[in-house]
Amino acid sequence: MKRRIYKSICMVVLLVIAVSMLMVYGVFYSYFDERIAVNESVNNITVEILLPVMLIIGVDLFVAFMLASNLTKKVIKPLNELDLNNPLSNSEYEEILPLLRRIDDQQQRLRFQSEQLKRRRDEFNAVTLSMNEGLVLLNDKGMVLSINPAASNILDVKEDCVGMNILEINREAILQELIKNAMDGSRMEGVIERADGEYQIDVSPVISQGIISGAVILIFDVTEKEKAEQVRKEFTANVSHELKTPLQSILGYAELLKCNIAKEEDVSKFSSKIYSETKRMIHLVEDIINLSELDEGPKGMLRTDIDAFVIVKDVVDNLTASAQNSGVNLVVIGEHIIVNGISQLITAIVFNLVDNAIKYNKTGGKVIININENKDYVIISVRDTGIGIPQEDLDRIFERFYRVDKSHSKEVGGTGLGLSIVKHSAKLHNAQIEIDSKVGEGTIIKVLFPKKITI
Repeated sequence: MKRRIYKSICMVVLLVIAVSMLMVYGVFYSYFDERIAVNESVNNITVEILLPVMLIIGVDLFVAFMLASNLTKKVIKPLNELDLNNPLSNSEYEEILPLLRRIDDQQQRLRFQSEQLKRRRDEFNAVTLSMNEGLVLLNDKGMVLSINPAASNILDVKEDCVGMNILEINREAILQELIKNAMDGSRMEGVIERADGEYQIDVSPVISQGIISGAVILIFDVTEKEKAEQVRKEFTANVSHELKTPLQSILGYAELLKCNIAKEEDVSKFSSKIYSETKRMIHLVEDIINLSELDEGPKGMLRTDIDAFVIVKDVVDNLTASAQNSGVNLVVIGEHIIVNGISQLITAIVFNLVDNAIKYNKTGGKVIININENKDYVIISVRDTGIGIPQEDLDRIFERFYRVDKSHSKEVGGTGLGLSIVKHSAKLHNAQIEIDSKVGEGTIIKVLFPKKITI
């Protein structure tokens, strides 16, 4: 446009020059006539006139150029100073108003689309940044388009790896295989192990109009799931084993009695054995049922204000005979303190702790049950002078069916579920469990019930 304006101005100026030349020609024509009339040579006349004429042409061209340049700048200046952010605010030339309106319309659309993209990006970042699961987006070349902090931590890569190939920043064979198959159109999953647990990786292809345009990687922490599955398997195996042993014993003695093979003097012993094994099996089944109910939560169990001293006293009264048979002395220390909780569960906690303290004690030993409180907690502690627990077993004694001394447990008739019931019951009260033990000296277990319990 600038060139066209400049050309037009030059043409006008040149036209002016042409007119001026014609005028000069008229003047000099009369001059020619006079000089020719006096018989002066045409060549001499031409030489005399040519230099002034060339000078006039040069001056006219220079003036034309300066005039064209100046006028062009004045015409172009408003165009160069157009405010394209606000096109409709420009009013220098009405001829370009339709163009400015078109630009303004396009800018409004672009601003709207930009705001939408920014909002969607912010929403996407807000979601992915707060995710516990890892999320990685790849293009069809395997280049990282987006990666959230969780994925960076799990895969041990930097968050600024966007634009890099995923196989360059993580060379695990299983991840490479999953991505390769996903890029071929198959949804794949696998598990990787880390120091802090196990993670499941799901890789899905992104298909657009029948073409694979990338892949999405989701990473889930399945550590607790795997642990739960392992616990379930161990629990099933342990239950089967614990039930199988007394059943085989009952079946064996019953078969001897049925076939009249047992001697008359052994009948009473066999019957007693069948009775004890049956009783042990019933206790085991009851403990399993109790644990199952605790896993489902305190449904149908009422919370009330309970006198902890009264509960401890009732439990001790029920276990006094068992303690006397084992040669163990029970001592209750403390005062009447109110705790808000579920009576059945707190009773189960105290019963199992005291029962274990009796079973794993020494003849002539002692069990001291203490009820006290501090600013934040009501504390029930059970101390015994028994065989103690090795330090390496302290973290596992609350597992189901875990026994420190399996032979002694069988001898005293333990099911291996008592401390698991204690743990679950305490958890439902948001209570803390503290344990300290020395082999050969005894064990102390404290259950700290918060005075403000929320279940």
